[in-house]
Amino acid sequence: MKIIILGAGQVGASVAENLVSEANDITLVDTSPDYLANLRERLEIRTVCGNAASPSVLREAGADDADLLIAVTQSDQTNLCACRIAKTLFNLPTRIARLRSTDYVDNPELLNDDNFAVDFSICPEQIVTDYIKRLIAFPEALQVLEFADGVVSLIGVRAFEGGPLVGHPLKALRFHLPNVEVRIAAIYRNGEPIIPEGDTVIVPGDEVFCLAATVHIRQVMRELRRTDRPMRRIMIAGGGNIGFRLARSIERDYHVKLLEVDKRRAEMLATQLSHALVLSGDTTDEKLLENEGIDETDLFVALTNDEEDNIMSASLAKRMGARRTLALINRKSYVDLVQGGPIDIAISPAHTSIGSLLAHVRRGDVVAVHSLRRGAAEALEIIAHGSPKDSKVVGRRIEEIPLPKGATIGAVVREEKRGDGKVIRRVVIIPHHDTLIEREDHVIVFCTHKNLVRKVEKLFQVGFTFL
Repeated sequence: MKIIILGAGQVGASVAENLVSEANDITLVDTSPDYLANLRERLEIRTVCGNAASPSVLREAGADDADLLIAVTQSDQTNLCACRIAKTLFNLPTRIARLRSTDYVDNPELLNDDNFAVDFSICPEQIVTDYIKRLIAFPEALQVLEFADGVVSLIGVRAFEGGPLVGHPLKALRFHLPNVEVRIAAIYRNGEPIIPEGDTVIVPGDEVFCLAATVHIRQVMRELRRTDRPMRRIMIAGGGNIGFRLARSIERDYHVKLLEVDKRRAEMLATQLSHALVLSGDTTDEKLLENEGIDETDLFVALTNDEEDNIMSASLAKRMGARRTLALINRKSYVDLVQGGPIDIAISPAHTSIGSLLAHVRRGDVVAVHSLRRGAAEALEIIAHGSPKDSKVVGRRIEEIPLPKGATIGAVVREEKRGDGKVIRRVVIIPHHDTLIEREDHVIVFCTHKNLVRKVEKLFQVGFTFL
C-alpha cells in the first residue's frame, strides 16, 4: 500500500516502523526536520517537511495516488483538516485521524463524509486508559488483551515459584483444570520465545501467554502464580490527559489519589473529579509520598509527560513500599531496561495504541491486532472467509493449515445464529490438531515475531475465485 503518515511523534514513528517492515510505500510528513532526519536514518521511508494540513504539502507527499492517510499529529484540528483536504482535493480512499478531544467522539456526525471525512478515529490516550484499567482488574498480569468483543482474553503473566503448574509439563494443565479449555499460546524464557508443547515444563520467571474464554481467565492465572489481593488504594502521578481519564473512570470503585505538580491544573482537576483526592506536589517528593501513605498503596501509576520523572517516581514508590508500580515510558529501549526491576509494568503508549491503527491497514479481514512484549510479537483476530475451494483455511483441520513456524492458532470464536441471521451466542473453541475451521470463524493467531504477520495475513486471503 502507498501510505502517508502525518506526524513524526511517538505514534507516527511507531506506525511507520511497523508498516515499513511489511514492504509498504511510506511517506512521513512533519514540521520538524530533525525528527524526519532521525527516522530516515533508521527506516526506508520518504519524508516531507511542512504543514500536514497544507494542500501543497499533501500533494508533495503523494496524496494524488495514495491508498491511505494516517493523521496522527499532536493537533486534532490539523488531523481533521488534513482528512477533509485529502477527501476533497485528492479523493484519497481511506483516512484515519488521531483525536484527543472527546468532543469529536461524542459528536460522530462531524466525522462523516459531508464534514471532516474521517473514516476511522483513534484516541491513544483513551486506549492506554482502558489498557491500564484491565491491568488494575488483573493485578497479577503483565498484559491483558481482549478479542471478539471481550469474549476471549489473552493474559501475559510471569510464572512464580510455588504456582501449581510451575515445574510441571503443560499437559498437566488439563488435570488441574478439567472443565476449562485453555491454550498456552507462547512462553518467553530469558527474552527468547519457546514454542509450547505438551512436555514443555514451565520454570519460575517464564513469561507465559494464556488464551481462554474471559470467564475462565482468573482460574487459569491461579495455576501459574499466586493470586494477588485485589487493588484498593491507587495513587496516580500526573494529571495530564491519561492521568485525568484514568482517575475519572476508576474513582468510584477505588480509593484514588492524584498528584499533579502544576497547582492551577490541580485545582481544575479537583473541580472535575467527584471522589478522587487531588494533591498539588512533585511526584518525586519523598516526603509527600510518605505523608500520603505510599507504603499502603496497592498500585502507583506514573503517567506524567516526562518519562524520566515516571521512572524515578515509580522506582521511589516501590522502594518506599508500594505493592505494585506502573510507569508510562515512550522510548522502547527504556521500557526493556526498567520493566521487571523496581517497575513492575512499563507501558509504551505508542505500542499500546498501535493495534487499533494496524487493524485498519492489515490485509484480509483483520478485526484486531495487539502488539505484545513491547512490539516484539503480535496477536491477530482474523475472520476466515471463502470456501474450501478458494481458501487455505476454511474447511481445513488445524493440522492441514500451513502456518509459518512461530505462528499458532490459539482460539476460535464461532457465532451461532438464528434463521434470520441474528447472533444468538458466541462459542469459544480452544482448537486441537483436528479442529475444523468454518467460514466466518474468528481465528485468534499468536505470532512470536511480528515478521510472521505478513505470512499469516496472506494465508487467510481468499483466492480470485471467491465472490
